[in-house]
Amino acid sequence: MADFQVKAVSKYIMGSPVKMRRVVNVVRGMRAQDALEVLSLLPQTAAEPVYKTVKSALANAEENYALEPEDMIIAEIRIDEGPRLRRARYGARGRFKPIKKRTSHITVLLEEDIDEDLYFDDAS
Repeated sequence: MADFQVKAVSKYIMGSPVKMRRVVNVVRGMRAQDALEVLSLLPQTAAEPVYKTVKSALANAEENYALEPEDMIIAEIRIDEGPRLRRARYGARGRFKPIKKRTSHITVLLEEDIDEDLYFDDAS
């Protein structure tokens, strides 16, 4: 595990954290380039904001730290619950039915995939 990590965060994304986690579990631990390909093919609506956040993390790695995007793997990807927007739906007989529109925070940590064969030699 490398010490250096690149981070990207998207906050207040409209969408249920439970539905976002279903998408995130598919790409957890993958190479970042492969994850982008998989996310672009998923039919879920939640795949788009996750795709954008992973792509942003790759751009951060390339622009800010001059790292190769092909070498990056997803070290950690996390969906946290954001604030809920409370909306009203008025029912029959004067009843009030609350609607909770859920939001999510997406956190992506990328790290460089180090080829351990280059650094550790078993010929001792």
